[in-house]
Amino acid sequence: MIQFDLQPRLAGELIELRPMRPEDWRDLYAVAADPLIWEVHPARDRYKEERFREYFEEALQSGGALVALDRRTGRIIGASRYYWYGPAKTELEIGWTFLARSYWGGIYNGEMKRLMLDYVLPVCRPSHFPCGNGQHTIPESHEKDRRCLDRTPRPENSPRNTFRIRSF
Repeated sequence: MIQFDLQPRLAGELIELRPMRPEDWRDLYAVAADPLIWEVHPARDRYKEERFREYFEEALQSGGALVALDRRTGRIIGASRYYWYGPAKTELEIGWTFLARSYWGGIYNGEMKRLMLDYVLPVCRPSHFPCGNGQHTIPESHEKDRRCLDRTPRPENSPRNTFRIRSF
């Protein structure tokens, strides 16, 4: 496994990503408490405080959780995460992402993923970039992820699935 910081500070035109901290709970839960965010997510009840607390604690323990801030207002608008995956921890996943509904529509999520990918690509190589190596499919219940990937350019004949990035 390559050693590099899984909680960098990254900034784009619209958002800033920074390490998630315990004191982010209140502001992040204020975003996550909207049931419509989770309507098309497999964890449809994550808007409930006890369910979101599980997500939040797991994110803090992961060592790769980031909060997304609107650069214009400085307010927390969502979160995402890097996570080492696989038996030898040689695959890096980007996921566990959510945004306030007022930021839906592609440009904020697109910038978030671009910032996260641009950060790791110098030290990792994509596996079937950007949509996967065919071993990890997005379940039918992940409707938003599937719609997003349907709009993502990818190599001809690549499977409709998530992406992983393998370390060198």
